[in-house]
Amino acid sequence: MSSSYGNHVKITIFGQSHSAAIGVTIEGLPAGFSIDMEKLQVFMNRRAPGRSKYSTPRKEADMPAFLSGLVGNTTCGAPLTAMIENTNTRSGDYDNIRDIPRPGHADYTAHVKYGGFEDVSGGGHFSGRLTAPLCIAGGIMKQILEKEGIEISAKIKEIGGNAVQPTKAIEEAMERGDSVGGIIECTITGVPAGVGEPMFDGLENKIAQAVFGIPAVKGIEFGRGFEAAKICGSENNDAFYFEGDTVKTKTNNHGGILGGISSGMPIVFRVAVKPTPSISTEQHSISYEKGENAMLKVEGRHDPCIVPRAVPCVEAAAAVAIYELYQYRYRYYEK
Repeated sequence: MSSSYGNHVKITIFGQSHSAAIGVTIEGLPAGFSIDMEKLQVFMNRRAPGRSKYSTPRKEADMPAFLSGLVGNTTCGAPLTAMIENTNTRSGDYDNIRDIPRPGHADYTAHVKYGGFEDVSGGGHFSGRLTAPLCIAGGIMKQILEKEGIEISAKIKEIGGNAVQPTKAIEEAMERGDSVGGIIECTITGVPAGVGEPMFDGLENKIAQAVFGIPAVKGIEFGRGFEAAKICGSENNDAFYFEGDTVKTKTNNHGGILGGISSGMPIVFRVAVKPTPSISTEQHSISYEKGENAMLKVEGRHDPCIVPRAVPCVEAAAAVAIYELYQYRYRYYEK
């Protein structure tokens, strides 16, 4: 199971939704950086469950315990490992899923791949719970990048197709025992021109790889994205101009990336998040044991929409990707 990301700064995420703990190990952080723990916890709280009526009622403090890599709150050069205890699990809610997989979830594919030995409780290693360790890593890297003048901010663009009243779409789905997805937009400012390693380590590649580590993400587009396929080059091309000694573009259809390399303009991308598979409405599925079709009614605690809690996860994934390539650029090209 590939749960690692990066080469120059490597993160490895471990645990399952209902295991004793989940966590992350980060290798390659610079020594001497003091982590603002209060700021990190505020970031973690944005993702944590049980904080609003639109999220799962499962309550977890999501307070990281650092096991190595720090002296006080300052990085010491050793691999940094942090863990979060799982304290509010109800594995019995998933008993029927051991035999009947949830449509739209990884239950079936995990069952095939791991021969029935997969952990189905809470979704196991495929759960959105594993984005908490991602947010530890991303939250730390956001702080390091901010010291370099790089800011990462994501927001909800729409939910269930509703860009004006996104929470209304969630409320309507909850009333039906259903769920909805949505679109998150992320903007990164302050990245200098020249960051990115084509062909396969370009900015789009690395950001997409990290973002697709977030469960339920089904699509990503940069700049004008798929809309660019419908227009002409004369409309899509961004004219260059000088502002003092700085090269800028009059528009930003390219989303701050050309040829996999940052142009110096804001990096902009959008992420499509599917509806939560676990819904209370009865669904058609199959029974492994009986080898026949079956009906499934999902029990337990689930988000009617994970988009609000996924916003900091997108920021975290972006931070991990940007920091990886930023480090590469200054490690190899700025000596």
